Amino acid sequence: MAAGFITVSYIGAAILFILSLAGLSQQETARRGNIYGVTGMVIAIVATIFGLQTGNFAVLLPAVIVGALIGVFVASKVEMTQMPQLVAILHSFVGLAAVLVGVASFLDPGAHFEGTEKTIHEVEIFLGVFIGAITFTGSIIAFGKLQGTISGKPLMLPARHWLNLVAILASIWMGYMFLAAPTTDAGLTPLLVMTVIALLLGIHLVAAIGGADMPVVVSMLNSYSGWAAAATGFMLSNDLLIVTGALVGSSGAILSYIMCRAMNRNFVAVIMGGFGTAGGSAAAVPQGEVVATTSEEVAAMLSDSKEVVIVPGYGMAVSQAQGVVSEITKRLRAKKINVRFGIHPVAGRLPGHMNVLLAEAKVPYDIVLEMDEINDDLPHADVVLVIGANDIVNPGALEDPNSPIAGMPVLEVWKAKTVVVFKRSMATGYAGVDNPLFYKENTRMLFGDAKKMLDGILQHLPA
Repeated sequence: MAAGFITVSYIGAAILFILSLAGLSQQETARRGNIYGVTGMVIAIVATIFGLQTGNFAVLLPAVIVGALIGVFVASKVEMTQMPQLVAILHSFVGLAAVLVGVASFLDPGAHFEGTEKTIHEVEIFLGVFIGAITFTGSIIAFGKLQGTISGKPLMLPARHWLNLVAILASIWMGYMFLAAPTTDAGLTPLLVMTVIALLLGIHLVAAIGGADMPVVVSMLNSYSGWAAAATGFMLSNDLLIVTGALVGSSGAILSYIMCRAMNRNFVAVIMGGFGTAGGSAAAVPQGEVVATTSEEVAAMLSDSKEVVIVPGYGMAVSQAQGVVSEITKRLRAKKINVRFGIHPVAGRLPGHMNVLLAEAKVPYDIVLEMDEINDDLPHADVVLVIGANDIVNPGALEDPNSPIAGMPVLEVWKAKTVVVFKRSMATGYAGVDNPLFYKENTRMLFGDAKKMLDGILQHLPA
């Protein structure tokens, strides 16, 4: 009876996880997708706690309660701009769990496997620990880079690719020693040696990747954490953990591929060391005259326009300006001005970052368009507002073959009649690359905090 109940619970949870992923793929159904995911996770946790292999509830239940309270507290305190850091650190927990479960499964005195079954079980342990260790340390380095506690500049060690190759070959050799070990004590040493190598490999892989590629790295680590969870499911003979890990691993891999396409980057090239510096700390190299403007002048431009496109970026998220942007949009649309939003796939720090902020501010879904949908219409726009975006509107990606972001698809805002760029200063973007857009004849620079500047625009727009 109990076994049947657990099986049904796991099937139901797996279906809810699939529905959750489907819901999260569209803005209109994202809230429902979240509800499906939370419901499925509650079912999975309850079924596992009261499963046949679980005991010692006096220790387990307090740990679950404390963990849940910590999760609620952290989630309530984290800003949207800090979401990538939160995702990265949560990935590290999954990786660490895979390492600990793998070692514990190998040392479990109650485990009795023979022949081929023993070999398969040990391969599962070895792969789970290897992937988990890379995910653990790699996620910590990604967290540090996103948080700013670690420099975003790539760590370019001499012969770094050879170092990675040696680490992988050494891990394979440790795997052979591990599988050939006659006893548990003899197998523990190569397992632990491989764990240390994998921990160092995770540090080196992510440390060698520049700031501009960190969104791809977070997505990649998401995939790694899924495969680590799937390996843990095999170790524990937990079907739901296998299914969930496979869903997370495959969806993370697909997302990484989509992001690489959006940046015109090769996935392998990103992993082996991408472009980017410490995230736009340097000032742009002057390439001409910069024309500054004021909030009052921009309000007049908008009032006289028929077609307006708004391109949000990380600066809008930092200043929490989405509410003001939504109000400006309402007033312009009330005057029969066609207002639309152009969203680059990697705007912000994670895919969907801008979509979430705009949905939070009650911006209608139907006027929020992806880059491919809006680019052809930009030449017809009277005014384009670029709010805190930089690299995703850089014409150098298309015009300068020597640019580090050459070939990256961008929003071609410079084709509009007038472009207004909101920036605090002339600092470069996350990729550390100068932006020729600032010096074009039809570009106007509105310097200052985006929310304050937008508040000024709103004051000069008729209600």
